[in-house]
Amino acid sequence: MEIRRHRIYFDADAVIRLLAIDIDGTLLDSRGRLPDAHRDALVEASALGVEVALVTGRSFHFTAPVVELLPIPLTLIVNNGAVVKRKTGETELRHVLTREAARRILDETRHLEDSVAIVFDRPDERQIVFERMDWSHPNRRGYYDKNKAFITAVPPPLHDVLTENPIQVMFNGSVEPMRALVASLRALPIADQFSVAITEYVARDFSLVDVNGPGCSKGTTLARWVEQRGWLPEQVAAMGDNLNDLEMLDFAGASYVMGNATDAIKARGYRLTGSNDEGGLAAAIRHCLQSR
Repeated sequence: MEIRRHRIYFDADAVIRLLAIDIDGTLLDSRGRLPDAHRDALVEASALGVEVALVTGRSFHFTAPVVELLPIPLTLIVNNGAVVKRKTGETELRHVLTREAARRILDETRHLEDSVAIVFDRPDERQIVFERMDWSHPNRRGYYDKNKAFITAVPPPLHDVLTENPIQVMFNGSVEPMRALVASLRALPIADQFSVAITEYVARDFSLVDVNGPGCSKGTTLARWVEQRGWLPEQVAAMGDNLNDLEMLDFAGASYVMGNATDAIKARGYRLTGSNDEGGLAAAIRHCLQSR
């Protein structure tokens, strides 16, 4: 698989110490499976001493089934950067959203009461709390089936469950209403009290909007983690496919986007690899490890 290189982001002699890899649309194929080629490339990288971080919008428990398929040490940066955990579940870093900001967001988005949930970093079934979400919708049903053990319904109003700081307020719906939501949130007077990440699946007319703590993203949390390890951005390679990967791709010294990536991400000129159904991640990993 040929890697097409556009912008030069890193010193060609830099040694990659960390791979930061998105899950859905990048690590997993279009049917949600882990290709053997992707697994083998990660095992090879780990054997060379390269650390691997899965950097995802998924929550920890939703990431766990994927983690079980990878027989290597992993760092898990989940909920679009809100939490960093070990494979065993211990929390390394956490970036919460204040209860006050979450309550204001809910008050400003009452017309979306059937499209919103609050996410907490908890060990039990009260991790994802909603009021009126219709989980039978085709774009939500798969998520619900895989996460229903951690999802709970509450009577209105939803903001009454804010007895502690959440890690996220999570919205989902059709593409255009979610784009409008992002614009309205970023225009609020309290916009400096939170950050917004959007993930779009245009072909399905479905988007996810995650409202995290201020300054929180995949990229900012990855930067904190890399700094703690004593490394530099040019020692990081990142692979992704969607809009919520943008800050991560901009941070890393070497950045690759999948052939199936959204057009908006491809247009930014990162290195382009094959799709997630063509072993594109494996090709990207082996390409960026050539400097070792």
